[in-house]
Amino acid sequence: MANRIPRVPVREQEPKVRATNFEEVCYGYNVEEAQLEASRCLNCRNPRCVAACPVSVKIPEFIAKVAEGDFSAAASVIAQDSSLPAICGRVCPQETQCEGSCILGIKSEPVAIGKLERFVADWSRQNGGPAPEAVPSNGHRIAVIGSGPAGLACASDLAKLGYEVTIFEALHRAGGVLVYGIPEFRLPKDEVVEAEINAVKALGVKIETNVVAGRTVKIDDLLDGEGFDAVFVGSGAGLPKFMGIPGENLNGVCSANEFLTRNNLMKAYRNDYMTPIHAGKKVVVVGGGNVAMDAARTALRLGAETTIVYRRTENELPARREEVHHAKEEGIQFAMLTNPVEILGDEKGWVRAVRCIRMELGEPDESGRRSPVAVPGSEFEIETETVIMSLGTSPNPLIARTTAGLETNRRGCLVADENGATTREGVFAGGDAVTGAATVILAMGAGRKAAAAIHEYVQSKKA
Repeated sequence: MANRIPRVPVREQEPKVRATNFEEVCYGYNVEEAQLEASRCLNCRNPRCVAACPVSVKIPEFIAKVAEGDFSAAASVIAQDSSLPAICGRVCPQETQCEGSCILGIKSEPVAIGKLERFVADWSRQNGGPAPEAVPSNGHRIAVIGSGPAGLACASDLAKLGYEVTIFEALHRAGGVLVYGIPEFRLPKDEVVEAEINAVKALGVKIETNVVAGRTVKIDDLLDGEGFDAVFVGSGAGLPKFMGIPGENLNGVCSANEFLTRNNLMKAYRNDYMTPIHAGKKVVVVGGGNVAMDAARTALRLGAETTIVYRRTENELPARREEVHHAKEEGIQFAMLTNPVEILGDEKGWVRAVRCIRMELGEPDESGRRSPVAVPGSEFEIETETVIMSLGTSPNPLIARTTAGLETNRRGCLVADENGATTREGVFAGGDAVTGAATVILAMGAGRKAAAAIHEYVQSKKA
């Protein structure tokens, strides 16, 4: 029976080899592996995996096409709901969403939905699969702020409905967090990200880079003076948080956002780019999320002995299990139940160590995780040259400050309803700009919901 076939393992670079390069860790499935894995799917009558997917990809349907060997048809099925399948197949937390809901996972291993999605997208790109086409204009114009996953998903859906969509991107390259935040060894930029952005552009979407919303252009002007019918804000959450402990102003302390942006977007890891980046021989990364794993694994590849410091236990790490597993394989050290209290410097103002305190878990906090409590008298030092703070991010306040009637909550996130409508008529928002830092696929889901709401809004104005 199909459910007795063991899950097909995915081929990867050897840990000792990949820890010295920035090439993609996972090789993905070949044709035979993909078809064998696809044959495990039970094609459930009421597929829980689809309900657990934020963009509602028709998972059993595309997997059935993979099992048949009709990869072009599988790509067409996915394209109905996802504009970034090669990206999602690589970076989505499938284990807590589609795969986490797979019925096979109850007694066995769930179907490798993410790896199959990646296979289909890669096959389509490499073999001339179904190409997106622009549809005739319906005469309405929509502005999208930010070219990250929320903005791209929103723009794609609107373009398919005939809207003339222009994306305004603050950086010099489109992609948002996909290009500045996620390392090359997890998500190749030219081969994968650029190709999927080009597919969005093929729908007729225009992308203008080096445009800072709130400075270069204001939302009020887009609506009132430039003829846009609505605006979607998918500007993400790129403002890093720090601990507020002594020593954070020393040389050698930076945010994970800056560290990863220099390495990924500005390609500091390449010898043919003159981008300054500091790692040194020893690095401490503070935090336990996916960004912390990315920063630590990047520092390791830059030649540093790297330690992740986290104030809870491994069971509470918010990072994907796969990323934690890869980090351990590559030689990243983990200091659990540990919290920095001070960063110590030398006589020249550079980091020399982090003073930490041991923690223990107390009662659960608002999120349900047990709150860490300091153990008195347990301070100790970790020698290091660099401290990378990976404590989360919040939205940049510039857009809200320069747009009339646009409200934010106490965390600085834009206030929007479940469909993305903000407190300013004609302005919609989604993704990290509304929720704070989250995942690529959740941002895409928010972008799709907002696109549907924008369509309804524009059509209602016509009536």
